[in-house]
Amino acid sequence: MAVLVLDKRKKPLMPCSEKRARILLERGRARVHRMVPFTIRLVDRRVENSVLQPVRVAAAPGSKTTGLALVRDAETVDAITGEVTLTVVVLMLLELKHRGHAIRDALTQRGGHRRFRRSKLRYRPARFNNRTKPKGWLAPSLQHRVDTTLAWVARLRRWAPVTSLSTMLHRFDTQLLQNPEISGVEYQQGELQGYEVREYLLEKWGRKCAYCDAEHTPLTIDHIHPKSTGGSDRVSNLTLACLPCNQRKSNQDVRAFLAHDTKRLAHIEAVRKAPLKDAAVINSTRWALWQRLVDTGMDVEAASGGRTKWNRTRFSMPKAHCLDAACVGHVDAIDAWRQPVLSVKSTGRGSYQRTRLTKHGFPRGYLTRTKSAFGFQTGDMVRAVVTTGKKKGEYLGRVAIRASGSFNIQTGNGLVQHVHHRFCKLVQRADGYGYAFTTRPQRQGLPHGLIWSKGS
Repeated sequence: MAVLVLDKRKKPLMPCSEKRARILLERGRARVHRMVPFTIRLVDRRVENSVLQPVRVAAAPGSKTTGLALVRDAETVDAITGEVTLTVVVLMLLELKHRGHAIRDALTQRGGHRRFRRSKLRYRPARFNNRTKPKGWLAPSLQHRVDTTLAWVARLRRWAPVTSLSTMLHRFDTQLLQNPEISGVEYQQGELQGYEVREYLLEKWGRKCAYCDAEHTPLTIDHIHPKSTGGSDRVSNLTLACLPCNQRKSNQDVRAFLAHDTKRLAHIEAVRKAPLKDAAVINSTRWALWQRLVDTGMDVEAASGGRTKWNRTRFSMPKAHCLDAACVGHVDAIDAWRQPVLSVKSTGRGSYQRTRLTKHGFPRGYLTRTKSAFGFQTGDMVRAVVTTGKKKGEYLGRVAIRASGSFNIQTGNGLVQHVHHRFCKLVQRADGYGYAFTTRPQRQGLPHGLIWSKGS
């Protein structure tokens, strides 16, 4: 993973390798500007004296996780044919985990408390008729996905010399997914219909066989209830099966085929009845994100999900949100994609509500009025060097403060409780996100995809 570099005036320069960053720090030519993602600031150079190359931020929006990739575009021209080849060099991979479900649950709980107080405690006329929604309004849980993605695009633009943006415009037709047999003059099916159903099934069933959990193997589409016994082509009746399982099941009903495994049968029934909420989230936010990216004034490239998947399959890359982002748009070759991934989890900046409530909405406890104690606040990244006691050792992670001075530290290896504040040293202030590094699998022997055929 590349190290982000700023000049003496905090203007972005080209990222460098970890080895070069270490040398600059040892020689006193740079200072640590930020720990995660690791950024250094040069003390003897300005952007006017540096050569910059085209750097691009690519995004692959998702319902729960959005993939981001900071890449450098390198063009080479064949001296004989004059053909231009675009090689994408990956500088940094990120996966941004949204907290839309937490926002939705909080608003649902707040609405329940308000209805209870209005109906049981005192009468107050409903106010929903007095409120209007502006043009382009999105639900708070959906707006959060757009805002956090744009926030990280803005951060990467602030830390790297970004010249262009790329995004993937998903298109999941929920009506078509529910009823693939729909037809008529007013609704024309195109080639995208086959891709939509197959890609949706891969995401829904976790890219593995529903009957034996086989992964990294060619998969087929199987009818849970066979068409020969009255089953339909609706997406709720389709699943994924490897070739051996599809042949053994043949035209049996799933209840007969899995009569010996009731637990798996119950799981298949639960998954097939799952709603299309993730597809609806993408449909609701994709154009809002696109418009906000265009409003930045930069060149924005839009690519389809089919092109992205084709690029990823062509280069034998495993399925991952961040690698999807690296494969967005026109790509002839890709390099340096086997690197650690920075996982960024949206945690929020705490709660404005300082009163804990019972399930009926009555107060049961109160939090401190201030969110900081002893110079720390919850979410700060700290390094604790404990010299005495049972907790002796060195810990690095996010801190949860207490007014008593006994803190909890969430590290990569687990939670460490009751660490005194005098052992803690601030590393990075809380910014509403939690960070962790994860590794990605190497090139797979078999394509991570789906055979384009249907079983019985």
